[in-house]
Amino acid sequence: MPATLRLSLLVMLLTGASLSAQEFTPQNIKQTIKDFKNDPRGPYLRIRWFCEDGTVREPKDPCPEGVDGIQHASYKELTENLADRNNLYFGEILAAADNTKFWDAASDHSRLKQYQLGNYLKSVDNGWILEKAQYYRGAIQSEDEEAWGIAFFNWLLKDDKRLEANYYLIRQALKDIPHAGDDNIAQRMRSESKVIAEEFPIFMDVRVKIHGQPDVSDVALVQNFREEYDDELTPELKTEFKNLLETLTEYYAPINLEKLNAQVSGIKSDLDVKNQVIAFTTKFDNNTPAYSIIPEISDMLCNIRTQITQIQRAQDRLTLLDVSLKLEEMLLKKSGDWEPETLKELLDKVYHLSYATAGTGLLEVWEWEEIEGIIAPINYTNVSLAELNTIHNTSRSALQWSAAMAKATYDDVVEKYTAFEPLATGFIDDRVRSSVALPLGKTVSELGDFINNKSNLENDVMDIADQSAIHGLNPGYAMGELVVVPGNPDGIEVSNNKIYIFKRPPSDLKPVAGIATVDEGNLVSHVQLLARNLGIPNAALIDSNLEDLEAYNGKTVFYAVSNKGTVIIKPADNMSEEEKDLFSVTERNSEKIAVPIEKIRLNKKSILNMRDIDASASGILAGPKAANLGQLKKMFPEQVVEGLVIPFGIFKDHMDLPMPGQNKSYWEFLTEMFASAETMRNNGTAEAQVEDFQFKKLATLRDAINAMQLKPQFISELRSSFSSIFGKPMGQAPVFLRSDTNMEDLKEFTGAGLNLTLFNVVEEQKIVDGIKKVWASPYTERSFKWRQVYLSNPENVFPSILVIPSVDVAYSGVMITKGINEGTDDDLTVAFSRGAGGAVDGQAAETRLITASGNRLLAPARQPDYIRLPESGGTKAYSTTFESTILSEQNIQSLREVAQEIRTKIPQETHTNPDGAYDVELGFQDDKIWLFQIRPFVENKNALSNGYLDSISPRSNPDEYIEMDTKL
Repeated sequence: MPATLRLSLLVMLLTGASLSAQEFTPQNIKQTIKDFKNDPRGPYLRIRWFCEDGTVREPKDPCPEGVDGIQHASYKELTENLADRNNLYFGEILAAADNTKFWDAASDHSRLKQYQLGNYLKSVDNGWILEKAQYYRGAIQSEDEEAWGIAFFNWLLKDDKRLEANYYLIRQALKDIPHAGDDNIAQRMRSESKVIAEEFPIFMDVRVKIHGQPDVSDVALVQNFREEYDDELTPELKTEFKNLLETLTEYYAPINLEKLNAQVSGIKSDLDVKNQVIAFTTKFDNNTPAYSIIPEISDMLCNIRTQITQIQRAQDRLTLLDVSLKLEEMLLKKSGDWEPETLKELLDKVYHLSYATAGTGLLEVWEWEEIEGIIAPINYTNVSLAELNTIHNTSRSALQWSAAMAKATYDDVVEKYTAFEPLATGFIDDRVRSSVALPLGKTVSELGDFINNKSNLENDVMDIADQSAIHGLNPGYAMGELVVVPGNPDGIEVSNNKIYIFKRPPSDLKPVAGIATVDEGNLVSHVQLLARNLGIPNAALIDSNLEDLEAYNGKTVFYAVSNKGTVIIKPADNMSEEEKDLFSVTERNSEKIAVPIEKIRLNKKSILNMRDIDASASGILAGPKAANLGQLKKMFPEQVVEGLVIPFGIFKDHMDLPMPGQNKSYWEFLTEMFASAETMRNNGTAEAQVEDFQFKKLATLRDAINAMQLKPQFISELRSSFSSIFGKPMGQAPVFLRSDTNMEDLKEFTGAGLNLTLFNVVEEQKIVDGIKKVWASPYTERSFKWRQVYLSNPENVFPSILVIPSVDVAYSGVMITKGINEGTDDDLTVAFSRGAGGAVDGQAAETRLITASGNRLLAPARQPDYIRLPESGGTKAYSTTFESTILSEQNIQSLREVAQEIRTKIPQETHTNPDGAYDVELGFQDDKIWLFQIRPFVENKNALSNGYLDSISPRSNPDEYIEMDTKL
């Protein structure tokens, strides 16, 4: 055993990793990867015969006559331990794998995905863990791997539901698992060009071309580059150029249509698509113009997908999927040759490439059916600017959903590997670039540029490319340091005077000056609602935009989003006088919001039955969650659960108790902290130091509240209330504990999602501990920072607690009783995810605009995991696929009906503005709506009506008509 590997094992032994079943740390794994790279045998131990009878024999002692067997490497003990403890499968030998375990359905197919990711890492990192072991003769037998692959797919494809639910993943697996002598040539092409660019930076422009806009001209481009720089190339680089040219030549070689014909002709079933493919191979050839061949290929790809389960034999299904991959390869090669000259041709190309996303699994079939009518080819002579914008927005959505499918499928595995292998972050981008999403993105961008030119919409985002892909979500403006976060945003310490570009928005975002995201989550998540409420500029962009903006990381910029979606990001030095005036003292000295405390009743120290309060109790006895849900209980008694309320007075009563070790009460400790902070400010102490002082004091307070002994009479009353209100003793009824402060749902501050909700708590002690955790939650750094920025009296925040029985909903989400960004005030914007807690934490939820007579899909779900609420308490995690909608037509009609009742009854019962919109949290259980929360929907009126933001909005006539034969 090499010394380095012995050292690695010794380190793990000393840290206890090998003496117990605990997981290896990322640092351990990094060292193991380094050791494997330098080991001639990598993750493998020795070559052995593995016989059908279960015996394992020496290399020179094959299996007995009549007993089948295969020869390959065995795994090192360390490799097996990584699999057992961390579910990490390094150097997977397929011939040794069990079909069911490799498919790994219980872990969302993690083992299969790791195999694919491992192949990618080998291609971009000189074999990765097999850097030296790739020359270990006999470790992996290619013919055995291929035989296993064929047997695996024949097993996998027998199941209709498995194929329908995992169509995208299975097609991707076909590119990686050997089964027909092919390999993933496109990935090899990108990897080889990447390696050359890293070793020879002058090659970077060529590499960017190969990655971003590949076409057959790349062969000559690389050939000419090699000849131009031949004198500067090392022998190793010359070999790498030779390999890349061979790969490019192989990739751009014409598709063998005769072979496709023979493959399809061998399928036993008589399918329409079989006949379609056979006709295609005789009618078309590789010289057929792209504008003729791509529509035909797109149609065949979708027909293969929708008809494949009509085939009985798994082997025939495998053949048809292989044909599908070849057709996709042909489409990708041809797409660059289709150069539209008129608007009609451009729209046709957008349609057919979008159609192909459904045929290749990037979109589900039902998703395509919902948008097909919007972007279908136009047969009349002109089109309105409004209709063109709708087509562009929809096709841009199809592109985003396609990228989101790749992310939803692989993000869990990539995130796991990124902890110890940073190169893993490139895997998802590689999948997207090798798909129809790449030419679709380029085409949608061309359409966006055309529309922007016609409508005078002009984004001004530094000097980056593809600016038409950027669109505003929430209006507002800010100035500050630009911070680009390409990786996982969790754990990033944010500042309220900086502007952040995230790959995906964090669910627990602290105050920021501005935000833009690639994965925009959904329109009604707590993060989006906070941004909309507070006038924080918020926009969505694409991966390439984020990559381009990394060049400006750390620069001070001006950022603005208009209420019609125009986006500006430019150096602060380039601001106009009007833009500078936005940040003058008089312009920015907007009054902070005061938490009203004049009517609060802290002398109410007994538990309330939620039935006994209504909206009028908000901010007086309890927070708006409890008060408004009590109001809903009166109006919708069958759709609202029972509830008990722990009012402000009980919290204050406990805060007046002596705080251990402080010679003062909890409340006095809190108020003295605020007084000391104000004294520090008056003495000129820097705000950062004041904040640090407060955070330390708040941490002490939180710990003390969590350790607090609750009053015996309160515990006794709590037990009694459980029995009388819920009909079960405390400890037998699973409940939600929801923080409900007097700072929420103010006229100008929503406070959505800033404090704690505990899911499905059963045990009495956990309920008691949970009450204290909820009381302590307003004093977390995140909650405090939001209050400190926007409230003038953040010290006067009192939490009540709403306790309601758990409802194990099948899906849940948010309904806003108006259109957001799209639609009218008479429409509904809804977002739903499977399980409990849907949509509110930024999940990629199914989002729809519901009108009086129809509904439109704004985004499909792309959240692969969700939770349900077992009666035993806690949560249980599940994974899901996306082949069916979440909301049914019956559900949508139920939402219309309950929204109409809310719009009518709430203003009447509460004497409030009848034109106001509401933010409702709700769920479905057996198609019955349960209402969990309602609050006013609060938007920032200053941002919506700001003169500057209005001035950068496009001045165009949506009813203007453009001729379809307009030249591009």
